[in-house]
Amino acid sequence: MPHDPKKCLLDVIEACELIQEFTENVCYDEYTANALVSSATERQFEIIGEALNRIKRIDDELLLKISEAERIIAFRNVIAHGYDVVSDKVVWDVIRNKLPILHKECQDLLYL
Repeated sequence: MPHDPKKCLLDVIEACELIQEFTENVCYDEYTANALVSSATERQFEIIGEALNRIKRIDDELLLKISEAERIIAFRNVIAHGYDVVSDKVVWDVIRNKLPILHKECQDLLYL
């Protein structure tokens, strides 16, 4: 049974919100020192990347409406397969600067 692109958008939105919740009152040093928070955050990035990858397979036009979707999918692959080279600084930058944009874009697309 094919995946529903709206369900995938919901998965992205939920994962974004969980990352925001996990890191809400956390500074960078606390993030890097807390394996539970960083591991949970990275898991949500894996979900985001996989959900976008599913959208890519079923509705490429929808994927084109999401900024940096291909980079997000690639980021997921690095986290999942290159766990030993994941940079906390890069993850932190994505959390603070890219995640809010992705969250808003997916919310907007969901309610079109």
